Amino acid sequence: MNKNTLIGLILLVGLFIWSMSLSTNRAKEAQAVAAQKAKTEQSENQRSGALRTPELSPLDSANLVPATLAPAAKTPEVAADSVKDSSVALAPIARQKIKVETEHFTAVFDNRGAKITSVVVKALKDSAGNYPEIIADTTLGALALKVDGVDLSEQMFSVPENTPDFIRVERDTALSFTFQDPNGNKIIRHFAFTPKGVSIQQKIFFEGFKPNDYELLWLGGMKETEEFPKGKSFGGGSYFFSEVVFNDMVGVERETVRDREKFNAETGKMLWAGMRRKYVAAVIKFPEASEATLLAEHFTARGSDSKDPGTYKLTVSDNMNGANSLAFDFMILPLNWQDIKSFDLGFEKIIVSGWSWCGADVWFVALCGFLLWLLKFFYSIIPNYGVGIILITILVRMITTPLTLKQLRSTSAMSKLKPEIDAINVKYRSDPQKKQAAILELYTKNHINPMASCTGGCLPMLIQMPIFFALFMVFGRAIELRGMPFIGWITDLSRSDVIWNGITIPFIMPDGIAILPIVMVFTTYFQTKQSMSSMTDPAQQKMMVWMMPIMMFLFSAVMPSGLVLYWIISNLWGIGQYALVNRARRKANELESGKLKGKNVQDAVIVKKK
Repeated sequence: MNKNTLIGLILLVGLFIWSMSLSTNRAKEAQAVAAQKAKTEQSENQRSGALRTPELSPLDSANLVPATLAPAAKTPEVAADSVKDSSVALAPIARQKIKVETEHFTAVFDNRGAKITSVVVKALKDSAGNYPEIIADTTLGALALKVDGVDLSEQMFSVPENTPDFIRVERDTALSFTFQDPNGNKIIRHFAFTPKGVSIQQKIFFEGFKPNDYELLWLGGMKETEEFPKGKSFGGGSYFFSEVVFNDMVGVERETVRDREKFNAETGKMLWAGMRRKYVAAVIKFPEASEATLLAEHFTARGSDSKDPGTYKLTVSDNMNGANSLAFDFMILPLNWQDIKSFDLGFEKIIVSGWSWCGADVWFVALCGFLLWLLKFFYSIIPNYGVGIILITILVRMITTPLTLKQLRSTSAMSKLKPEIDAINVKYRSDPQKKQAAILELYTKNHINPMASCTGGCLPMLIQMPIFFALFMVFGRAIELRGMPFIGWITDLSRSDVIWNGITIPFIMPDGIAILPIVMVFTTYFQTKQSMSSMTDPAQQKMMVWMMPIMMFLFSAVMPSGLVLYWIISNLWGIGQYALVNRARRKANELESGKLKGKNVQDAVIVKKK
C-alpha cells in the first residue's frame, strides 16, 4: 500500500462516515419536525378544547355513511328518516379482540374497525426469551379502512357467533368481520391464514353498493425490535433503520421521510409497499401491479426510545374502477435473505440495495447475497460464523495477494533507483520535460513499469472495498447473524463486542468498552507503519501512520464486531505478508551483496598478482 493508495482509502472511509452521519442528521431532523408538529397540534387542541364536539357513538356515526351506501332512489329527507329509524333497530355490537397464532407470528384483530392492533414476530426472540411487538402504536393499529372518504377505523364490525377469542392456526383458517349500515349495505372483511405462511390474506367485499375509492390506513407505524445503543454514535450504533419501502416495478425504493411525502401519485405501478426496521419488514402486497398511491407521514410513537428515528403512518389509496371487491396480502417478513428472496418479488433489496446509475442495484446486491451464502456455507462446515468470517478474509486476501506482491516488487525496485532519481531531479530541476524523459529512460533501462506500482496498489483496494462495504451491510443487517457468538466475550457478531457497559464513549464506544476496535487500531497502525517505511519525509510518514488508525477507530462506532474481526484478520495477513516479502528481499540483497563482495576480493587478488 503506497501513499496514494492509503490516501484514497482514507478518503473512501471518510466519505462513508460522512454519509452515515448525514443519514443520522436527516433522521434527527425528521424526529424534530415530528416533535414540533405534535407540540403544535397539542397546543391547538388545548386552545380549542371547549369548542370540540363529542365523538359520535358507533350507532350515531352511521349518519356518516356516504351516499354510495344508501339507496339512490331515496331523497335526502327520506334517507335521513330511514337512518334515524333503522339506527334504533340495529342491535349494539359487543367489543371483541381475537388473537390468531401461526408458526411465524401472532396477530390481534379488533372488531372496532376490523383492524390489526398487534403483530408479534416469532423469529426475533430476545435474550429473555420474549418475542417483540412490531406495531408501534397498538391503539391505532394497521389495515383500518376508509371508503369514499368515510373512516371506518372506529366503526363496530360484527363477527360470526361463537368466534373464539384465540385461534391457533393448524390448517387453513379464515376470520370475517362485517359492517352494515342502516340501509343494509355491507362491507365484509375476510382474513385468511395458513399454518406456515407469513401472510395475512385479505379480501374485502362490498355488498349493496360499489365504492368509488378506498384507503388502507396503517396508522400505528412500526416498532424497532432491537435495543438502541446507550450513548451517542455515528449512524445509530449498530445501524438501525426506519424506512418506507416499496416496489414501483422499476426497482425497490427505500425512503426516509422527514415529514410527509407521496409516492406513485402521478403515474406508474406499485406491486407492494410497507415499512422496515432493522431485522423485520411488513408490506401490503397486491395480487398484481396497482396504480395505488402511497402516502407516508413521519411520527414518533408514544413511549419510543429517544434514539429511535421514529416511524411512519402509511396510507395506501386507489380508485375502485367499478369493482365490488378488493384483495391484498399483509406480509410479515423477518429479513432472512434466503427466505424473502424465494418470493421473487425483490424483497432482498429491502435488506440492501445499490445505486442504479452504476448498476449496483444488481451487482452489489448479488455480491451481498453471495457473501452471505458463502458465510453460511462455511458455517455449515464449521458451525461458527466467526470462523466463517476468518475464512472469507483469507479467501479475499489470497485473491488480492498476486496484485499486492506485484506492487511490492515494483515499489522495491523503484526505491533502489531513488539515488539516481534524486540526481536527475537535481540535474534537470529547471527543465521538467527533460527530467521526465530522463526518469522514464531510467525506468525503461531497469525494466520497471511505474504504472505497476499504482495499479498494483489500487487494484487490491478496489477489489476489497466493495467486499468490505458488502460485508458491512451483511453483518449489520442480515438476521442470520443476529445473536451469533464467536468466542469468549464476542457473543453477537452483529453488534459491538462490549465487555463493560459501565462507561460509554460518545460516538466511539456508545454501548460500552469493547476490545476488538482497540485491537483493530493496533493492527492498522503496524500495517500502515510497514507500508509507509519507504517514505523519506519523516513528518509526512508520521502523519500517514497515525491518520488511518484514528479514522478506523472512529469508524468502529458503527461496526458490528464481525466486521471489525474481518478488518483485524486482514491487517494481520497484510503484516505477515509484508514481513515475508521483506525477509525474502533482505536475503536476496544479502546474497547479491555477497556476490559483489566476492567479486571485489577476486579483482583485488588479480590486481595484486599483476
